[in-house]
Parts: sequence; structure tokens; C-alpha cells
Amino acid sequence: MRTSLKFLIPVLAAMAALAGCGSSSKTSSSSAGTASQPAAPATSAGSQGSSAVVKTASNTKLGGTILVDAQGMTLYSLSAERGGKFICTTSVCTQVWHPLTGSTANASVASLGTVRRPDGTQQVTYKGMPLYTFAQDRTPGEANGQGIKDVGTWSAVTASSATSSAPATTSTSKSESGGGAYGY
Repeated sequence: MRTSLKFLIPVLAAMAALAGCGSSSKTSSSSAGTASQPAAPATSAGSQGSSAVVKTASNTKLGGTILVDAQGMTLYSLSAERGGKFICTTSVCTQVWHPLTGSTANASVASLGTVRRPDGTQQVTYKGMPLYTFAQDRTPGEANGQGIKDVGTWSAVTASSATSSAPATTSTSKSESGGGAYGY
């Protein structure tokens, strides 16, 4: 644990020190997958156009059902990334928090969608929240990113997380320069 903190604290400090690089996006929507559709093949970070697998899994550490990727790794969202605003956009951030990219065409979880990141890749969202994995989670079921605070709070996404009651959407967006006080 102490070794992980030695690595994590400087990375988080560097991420918090960077400023003025936030962005926002405008979105348009259409329907996406439902819970009854079959799972799709796995996707790796940066593989635009492939299908992403998002599943649910019970997590005793967190005491509930969370969303995981195809490899069973916990998926997270950042509290500051709401309403189309991206905070985690620099390589410093995405080396620690890996965006889940791809399409949700054959999604097995309802309320999934995608949004275009400032770099042009399609990131998977759940109820409008961009999804990420955490570099310090080494095995399925770990949730080492839960509660980490930097420019917002990182939280494991539960199957009941909601920021709105909007239906599942697949979104495309036009990025705009944002400039937030805490941007990466």
C-alpha cells in the first residue's frame, strides 16, 4: 500500500497542478443498446470504432453492483465531468485514468452511450458520465480509485448511478476550448 501511495501522490499532485486545459462539448443524441442485447468484443484504449463491453459485477468492498469492462476491471467516473465537460484530457491524466473507448452498438448494459473526446476518440458513457479504468487496479474487483480527489472525486460507477433520467444515448460532439480552473 505504501508503495502505491508513493507513486500515486506525485501523479495526483502533477495532475492537480496543471490548469487551463479543460474543454466542453456539445452533443446530439440517438438511441443505444439495451440490457437484453448480447455482449460485444473487448476494446482497448484508443481503438475507435470497435465495440466496448460493459458488464455489471458484485463488489463486496464497495457493497454493491458496479460496472466493469470486458476484463472485469472497475469503471470510474469523475464528478467534475458533467454536462459534456471533459477534465481528464492530457496524457498525464489518461496515463492514470484510462478512457473506455469504442462503440456501444451491441451493449449489454442499458443507459450506455458515447461522446467524442477532444482528441476525436469515442468514449463510452453511462447515463452521460464518461467511463475510465484506473491504472492502480491490477486485478478484477479492485477499486483502488474509489474516492480519490483531485479536480473532482473519482467514484466507481454503480449500476444505479444517475445524474439524470435521460434515456440511453449515443452522442457525437463538437469540442470547444473550455479553460477550467482545474483542467488537466
